[in-house]
Amino acid sequence: MSRSQSRSQSDSPRWAAIHALTVLAQAGSFTAAAQRLGLSKAAMSQRVAELEAAAGVPLVQRTTRSMQLTDAGRQLVASTHGAFATIDQAFSEVRDLAAMPQGRLRVTAPVALARQELVPLLPGFLAAHPALQIELDLSDRLRPLAQEGFDLAIRHTSTPPDTHVAWMLRESRTLLLASPAYLARRPAPREPADLAAHDCLAYPRPGETAAWSFEPQRPAGRGVTGASAGGAGRVSVAVRGPFAANNSEALREAALAGLGLALLPDFSARPAVQAGALVELLPGWRPVGAFGTHIWAIRPYAAQVPRAVRALVDWLAERLP
Repeated sequence: MSRSQSRSQSDSPRWAAIHALTVLAQAGSFTAAAQRLGLSKAAMSQRVAELEAAAGVPLVQRTTRSMQLTDAGRQLVASTHGAFATIDQAFSEVRDLAAMPQGRLRVTAPVALARQELVPLLPGFLAAHPALQIELDLSDRLRPLAQEGFDLAIRHTSTPPDTHVAWMLRESRTLLLASPAYLARRPAPREPADLAAHDCLAYPRPGETAAWSFEPQRPAGRGVTGASAGGAGRVSVAVRGPFAANNSEALREAALAGLGLALLPDFSARPAVQAGALVELLPGWRPVGAFGTHIWAIRPYAAQVPRAVRALVDWLAERLP
């Protein structure tokens, strides 16, 4: 065996360990990095330990609660990350030469949207693309896509980030709703200002006071007492109530129980509205700012979009309500 062949074979595990270190830097924890690489946490830790032994310097500072790269570790990741990204892109391009999309897609989506609209569409997609696998992460937290290794994110927003590739899947409405039982006890509001006297079920957001905003879908009527008007006829009303939750399905269930009025995105509200269990209010006004106006598919910018990603985006765009 030649000296170059021997060196190549001895270096192969080292390249895998350096790649593991770059994934660790992106993922932020040994558990998350191991999951992305399909390793056990112990195997992931062993790779880094062997790399540190070969380098002769610590690359990761570990505590019982966290880890962070040392200066040497950050230098190594900064020097090699671009090369691994290039290799990954090249492999994706070669894989796309196959007759059908294949591999694993890591997708993240909001909890309620995924449960109500995405998950029912995925069995058909996987049946049509048997060489693909989907790993779906349900989270209302905006996950950093490149850092956590996601191929695609489904977002409920009005404006997608301009640093990403974005496909608009469909428009989305926000509805003001109450149950018939609640409306039997309290008169339905006739204008936004009336909401100040109602029990309102809010979606809390850090640093924001509970206020709902509306724009007229027809010329606004007289009187917005107790409210403040913004541009173009926008009206904001401070609201309060006995219950708040940062999940639209939880707010829907509270509204169905008659606890109060709720602003809900259409995907959480649709079945209850169709069944008559929730009634839409203030039809002359359009809620604004509570939830996004569109459903988007986004991914970090790249010169080429993998066929598997494009196939899933097209499938969702054709079939979402």
